[in-house]
Amino acid sequence: MSEGSSAHVVLVVEDEPTIRTAVADRLRAEGFTVATAADGPSAVEAFTEHEPDVVLLDVMLPGFDGLEVCRRIQALRPVPVLMLTARDDETDLLVGLGVGADDYVTKPFSMREVVARLRALLRRVERAEQLARTTGRMDLAGLVVDPGTRRVSVDDTEVHLTPLEFDLLCALATAPGTVRPREELMREVWGWGDASGTRTLDSHVKSLRAKIGADRVRTVHGVGYALEVGR
Repeated sequence: MSEGSSAHVVLVVEDEPTIRTAVADRLRAEGFTVATAADGPSAVEAFTEHEPDVVLLDVMLPGFDGLEVCRRIQALRPVPVLMLTARDDETDLLVGLGVGADDYVTKPFSMREVVARLRALLRRVERAEQLARTTGRMDLAGLVVDPGTRRVSVDDTEVHLTPLEFDLLCALATAPGTVRPREELMREVWGWGDASGTRTLDSHVKSLRAKIGADRVRTVHGVGYALEVGR
């Protein structure tokens, strides 16, 4: 169901009624429009019905889990997804990022952090749209990045990236060979630059390397990352 009125619609998918109600109430108080769902199938239905701008998605759900929800909704329309997980396990996180999640919060969480992360994801979408309007196609030693079509190819083979992987690659590709500090990447791509986001950044870099080639992204320990073009 939808509640409230706002320029931004959030779909909250959580099977625990107490948590779902508390989160929805807080988001309404913050000025969002809220749609809710309590299981996998109803989450996909609500996504189609309400066309949310961002999704807050619990991993553990009845019907089918949040990872499957994420796969299905990203196949319908790219949308930023903030995962709620009870486990801080790197394998689970990488699986979530691989199916299109953008960020995660581990339970128990603070509503202040959830609101901040959701707003950061929405700002990222706005920045990505601006980048598409202002930046042309980039051809970097066989790695082609096109912000306008949001397509990437490696040695003439198209590579599928999640929305956030694409935005991270763009941030690196606009300054090839230049070391981008971790905090700078967090601000530019995620919209926040505190140290709590570094594991999210590292996980996305790991996933990006698996898709475009590990040697294309150089780690500068204690500083950040650089996109290598002289391969």
